[in-house]
Amino acid sequence: MKDVKDEEILVKGGRLLGCPGGLRAEGDILIRGERIAGVGRGISSRGRVIDARDCLVAPGFVEMHAHLREPGFEYKEDIESGSEAACAGGYTAVFCMPNTDPPIDNQAVAQYVFARGKEVGLSMVLPHGAITVGTDGKNLAPMSEMARCGANVTCFSDDGNSVSDSEVMLRAMEYAATLGGLIISHCEDKSLSRGGQMNESYFSTSLGLEGIPPEAEEISVFRDICLAEKASARLHIAHVSTAASVELVREAKKRGVLVSAEVTPHHFSLTDSALLTSYDTNLKVNPPLRSAQDVKAVLEGLADGTIDVIATDHAPHAPHEKEVEFEKAPFGVIGLETSLGLVVTKLVDSGILSLEEAIAKLTISPARITGMERWGYSTTLAEGDIANFVVFNADEKWTVKPEGFRSRSKNSPFLGWELKGRVQSTIFEGRVVFERGEVFPGA
Repeated sequence: MKDVKDEEILVKGGRLLGCPGGLRAEGDILIRGERIAGVGRGISSRGRVIDARDCLVAPGFVEMHAHLREPGFEYKEDIESGSEAACAGGYTAVFCMPNTDPPIDNQAVAQYVFARGKEVGLSMVLPHGAITVGTDGKNLAPMSEMARCGANVTCFSDDGNSVSDSEVMLRAMEYAATLGGLIISHCEDKSLSRGGQMNESYFSTSLGLEGIPPEAEEISVFRDICLAEKASARLHIAHVSTAASVELVREAKKRGVLVSAEVTPHHFSLTDSALLTSYDTNLKVNPPLRSAQDVKAVLEGLADGTIDVIATDHAPHAPHEKEVEFEKAPFGVIGLETSLGLVVTKLVDSGILSLEEAIAKLTISPARITGMERWGYSTTLAEGDIANFVVFNADEKWTVKPEGFRSRSKNSPFLGWELKGRVQSTIFEGRVVFERGEVFPGA
C-alpha cells in the first residue's frame, strides 16, 4: 500500500497569488503528502494533475467570524455541514463563534469543537472562546485555561451578546492582553437597539418596522476603542456597518490603538432600501443593512485599509425559523459559499480593490490578526508550506441557487443573483477536499 506521505498532486498552469507576494506568472505547484514540494514552471508528476489553466491559485481563505452551531443547534448547521460549506467557498480555516449550547466558555467545549473539526477533516475549525461565562456579560470566562488546551484559544468574544458592563470589558481586555490574545467585539448598545428590526431610516418608517439607529453600534465602538487604548489591548471590531464606525476605527489606528476591523459581504453589497421590494427575512441581519452613505463609507474603509478583513458572519437558520413574520425571524444569513463571488463582483470588478488586495483581506489579514502562525498556517504558497490553497476562476459567472449550497441552511439574501468568481478546487493539508461542486470527506 502506498504511503500517503509519498502521494503527489500537481496543480498545473494556474496564475499564483501569494500573500504577500502578489500575483505572479503562470506556474505549477507540486504537493507531496501534506506539504508543497515545489513551485515553478514545467513541473511534472506521475500523480494526480489538477488543470488550473485560466484560474488563479491563492492561499486558502481564513474565515474569522462564522457560526457553525455545534454543539446545541445542529438542526441549523453542524461542524460537518459547515466545513463542507467552507471548503466549497475556498476556506481552509474557519473560526467559529462561541454562542453555542453550551457556549464555548470553557476548556471542555473548546476542545470538543476543535476535535470535531479535525474529525471531519475538510478545513481547520478553530473555536473563539467566550469573554464571559455563559456569554451573559457578568463573570469572566477562564481564558487562560482555554488558551492552554489543545484548541489553543486566543481570540475571545461574546458575539451577539455585547458586553454592556464597561468594567467587565476592561478587565477582559487586560486579561486577554496578558495572554497575547484578542478581544472581538460585537458592538451594540442594546438599550438603543432593543426591539429593532432594521436600520432606523426613512425606509424603516415606510415599512412600519422598528429601527436600529447607527448610534447603537457607534457608541459601543467608541467605548471599546477607549477601553482598548487604556488597556493596551488588541481589539477587533466585528461587522462594521456605519460611516461613523469606520471613521472611529480610522482615527484610532492613527493614534496607534491596537484595533482592527472587519466587514461582511452583505454589508458592502446591500442597503436598507432592499427591504422596500419585500419583507424578505433573509435581509434581516444584525447589525442591520445600512444606508447607501454607510455602504459608501465602508467601501472607502476597505480601499484605504481602515477595514482589514472580509468576514462572512455565516449565520445559518432553519427554514421554519426564517419563514415567519419579519418581526419574529432571527437575525442572520449564510455567507461562506457566496463570499468570493461577492468580493469579485462588488469589489474587484468595480475597482474598489485590486484582486491582490481583496484576496489579502480573505487570507493574510485574518491569518495575522488571529495568530494563525501558531498552527503553521502560511499564506505565501512557498515550498515547504502546508498545502492549504484554493483554485478559482475569477471570470466565471454563476447563479446562486439554494440547491447548490452545501450549508444545511439556505437563508441567503443573494438567491437568484448572478455572481462572478467561482471556486474550482480547494486543497486542505495536501488533500483535494472540494472540486467542481463535489466535496471529498477527510480521512
